[in-house]
Amino acid sequence: MKAFLRKICSPVLNIFEKDNGPYVYKSMSRKILIAMGLMFAGIAAIVITYIINNAAYGYFLPAVVFSGVALVSLIVGLLGNERAVAKIWGNK
Repeated sequence: MKAFLRKICSPVLNIFEKDNGPYVYKSMSRKILIAMGLMFAGIAAIVITYIINNAAYGYFLPAVVFSGVALVSLIVGLLGNERAVAKIWGNK
């Protein structure tokens, strides 16, 4: 199942996994990345709910940004290798 999901998400994962340089990986980085992705997903859900209930279409851009950050964070956190997690934090 994980191999199938990695294949589907390969366009996002390739961005973070393609470098060959040295990196510093800490196991806590992955946990923090997943927690951050869940927090951004929660914020996106709240904003989307607000848009639907109040027809406030001016909040569409923040909803897209929060959803995008959540999606990338969760994909890299759950499916990415150690290099991808280290690269998203900027560790070298």
